[in-house]
Amino acid sequence: MARAYLRFYAELNDLLPLDRRQVTFIHEFGGRPAVKDLVEALGVPHTEVDLILANGDSVDFTYRVGDGDRLAVYPVFEAFDIGALARLRPAPLREPCFVLDVHLGRLARLLRLLGFDSLYTNAASDPWLARTSRTEHRILLTRDRELLKRAEVTHGYCVRSTHTREQLAEVMARFDLACAARPFTRCLACNGALESVDRGDVEQSLPPLVCARHHQFWRCKDCRRVFLKGSHHAELVRLVAAVTEMREEEAVL
Repeated sequence: MARAYLRFYAELNDLLPLDRRQVTFIHEFGGRPAVKDLVEALGVPHTEVDLILANGDSVDFTYRVGDGDRLAVYPVFEAFDIGALARLRPAPLREPCFVLDVHLGRLARLLRLLGFDSLYTNAASDPWLARTSRTEHRILLTRDRELLKRAEVTHGYCVRSTHTREQLAEVMARFDLACAARPFTRCLACNGALESVDRGDVEQSLPPLVCARHHQFWRCKDCRRVFLKGSHHAELVRLVAAVTEMREEEAVL
């Protein structure tokens, strides 16, 4: 049985058993597996990895691991230029848009609230999610590591937390989204773009008392749902501020 010495860095350790975090450990294997297969067998999807060093040299996912190899596995770099090395992931999507699995419906709603194109359906299958991520150039958000290991998925993130607010903070930080947020520009129900409309355009679909009390209205271009500044608007504003300014104040959707 061959042996490799591995060390995972930064947030990749979240995906490892406790006894393998922040340390160099030995992994036994047979044959000459591709480093992508070996890393994923240890629980880390390839979408989380941006750089692998084998015995000090940068390698791509097809590198065949040999007995005695020392592998250092790094996540996406935000602060360092590694352009001269074998960067493993495709170029980041400059206008981030997302597709979320069936367990992340509340996160999809919060991302839409902040103006991010976030495709979600509670009937989505794993093949559909992977295919949609690839064909529509969407970042796949999921807590299912096996889904992210599909070869056709090039942009994805394994959400660590089970709490919606913490999930949102994770995604915002991971993709550096604070400056890209455009709150209240997307429909929370269907993800369509919102447009400002006059009262006269929507008064037939709303109770007269509602129209009398409000002066600003927005309508989804896709599902035609009408939005206004209701009783929860102040709380939504506080949530937006907490996320975009990276504060820890409490806000409730």
